Amino acid sequence: MADLAEKEMDNPTFRSDTVLSDVHLHCPSKRHLMVRLNAVGQPVFLSYFKLLWSTEDLASGKHVREITTGREQQCRSGDELCDQDRSNVKEEGELNSEGVEALLDDDGDLEVVRRPRSASNLQAEDLLRDIVCPVILMKGKEDAFEDEEQECTCSNVVKIEHTMATPLEDVGKQVWRAAFLLADYILFQRDTFRGCSVLELGGGTGITSIIMGTVAKRVYCTDVGEDLLAMCEQNVALNKHLMEPGGGEIKVKELDWLKDEFCTDPEAPYSWSEEEIADLLDDCSVIMAADVFYDDDLTDALFRTLYRITHNLRNSCTVYLALEKRLNFTLRHMDITCEAYSHFRNTLNDLENLQDGKMKYTVEHIKPDFCQFLVYERIEQL
Repeated sequence: MADLAEKEMDNPTFRSDTVLSDVHLHCPSKRHLMVRLNAVGQPVFLSYFKLLWSTEDLASGKHVREITTGREQQCRSGDELCDQDRSNVKEEGELNSEGVEALLDDDGDLEVVRRPRSASNLQAEDLLRDIVCPVILMKGKEDAFEDEEQECTCSNVVKIEHTMATPLEDVGKQVWRAAFLLADYILFQRDTFRGCSVLELGGGTGITSIIMGTVAKRVYCTDVGEDLLAMCEQNVALNKHLMEPGGGEIKVKELDWLKDEFCTDPEAPYSWSEEEIADLLDDCSVIMAADVFYDDDLTDALFRTLYRITHNLRNSCTVYLALEKRLNFTLRHMDITCEAYSHFRNTLNDLENLQDGKMKYTVEHIKPDFCQFLVYERIEQL
């Protein structure tokens, strides 16, 4: 049974009714280890995500520097080739006198050099991303983390427990690219967030709140579902040492967008105390959310929650929203569309144009060309 489990985990397959973030299956993380089953029987993995700068440097305010050596070199968009790939292409076919690559087969047909479509060929040495197969932890493998611990320094690695493929309602248990993008922006503008009180909506695995916790005074990381919140709380504990240099604090709390009030039932896990609600409303100056716009009803609920909370804040607040545009072919339009993003933009416009005499919202687009602090693949849809 154990051998069978190992073989299945080395070549994972996913059902058609599940949603998968490909962040998990390729580098940024060196290895994925299954550590347990959660309360609903889903396998939980532990991944290591690398920071290009140590949190000690960030806490001390040292000058930002780009480190783009070896495989840490990242493309700024999905359509660009890294320098390494350009050199590979040049080696395979030098330019002729007319500036056209002389890549002809035996019959004289032009051969076009393309980037690999997938990382399925284990023998390929020049892939942009290395394939990583999950490894299951079994009895007798307690030292499975030993090699990882020796190679990773505490100040430049974020450890995240997550699931890999889930039904749509559980996508918060996965890690998504927009969370990395927002984390990059936080570190790039860390002086802006230093000492702030922050609320994250739909925090999921907690990775963005953890990064925010390295610079902010207090972060309320919120989501819904006891199992998800327990995973988030575990991730906060795994990365507590990252917050210590800056003295940040992260509190994991339940916040259901479909309800009008905070959960204050003392018997409920992850409920709010009256003091915590007062602290949030008195001091919060930043609200953030990453990759939470995939369902129109939830998008509407999120904007209602945003309005309700910002209306009750003592001070003005800045809301940071990060998302990945996901293109899909729809039968209704018979075309490739991005309906979830379109609904998000329409709702955002409604909020900006709101005139009720109580609140005024302004919207600004932030270009995603700031420095990259985490190892992941930036694509143009971010």
